[in-house]
Amino acid sequence: MDTTPTEADVLVVTDVQYDFLPGGALAVPDGDAVIAPIDALAKRFAAHRGHILLTQDWHPPHHSSFASSHTGKAPFETIEMPYGTQILWPDHCVQGSRGAEISRGLECAYLAELVIRKGYNKDVDSYSAFREADRHTHTGLAGYLRERGLKRLFFAGLATDFCVAWSALDAQAEGFDTYVILDACRAIDTDGSLAKALGDMERAGVRFCETGDLLA
Repeated sequence: MDTTPTEADVLVVTDVQYDFLPGGALAVPDGDAVIAPIDALAKRFAAHRGHILLTQDWHPPHHSSFASSHTGKAPFETIEMPYGTQILWPDHCVQGSRGAEISRGLECAYLAELVIRKGYNKDVDSYSAFREADRHTHTGLAGYLRERGLKRLFFAGLATDFCVAWSALDAQAEGFDTYVILDACRAIDTDGSLAKALGDMERAGVRFCETGDLLA
């Protein structure tokens, strides 16, 4: 497996935002540990003329995925939405808030050629960089990548079992050669969500690697 970055490769940095980091409204355990490996990876991609893309959770106030939008509901409970079962989250990554900002500790953010914002439809949650949770509304990312001739995607960031996994599964389904850099991701892992996500990705043909595989 040759993982040396090329001009057809993309590092997709997923949701490294203050609300997902320690002290944030929906902090991912050990979430800040992804920053150093991502920065090292980004430098490697840039040196080999690879590409860097960021995703950013970007919710309006009172988003339907927030527990606070549903009387009597608490974070991490579930409800049924028109598109399926929805986990309810603490209010997080509200548009224009500090919590929604990409971490300034992520030095490689200036290298990003594109930022995909997701979750801005107040009635539909959105984990994937490709499609919202209704599985019908597309972001246009697949077309962007194809038009530029980009073929291989490496995912890192937060959280392994939600936004990283959903994005990777959609990338694989769209025909891209898809990798998840496991040590450059961290998971929320609620009710076995990490094991499920890893199993789903493996069955779909998503490949796993480590930061060292790309830096060697």
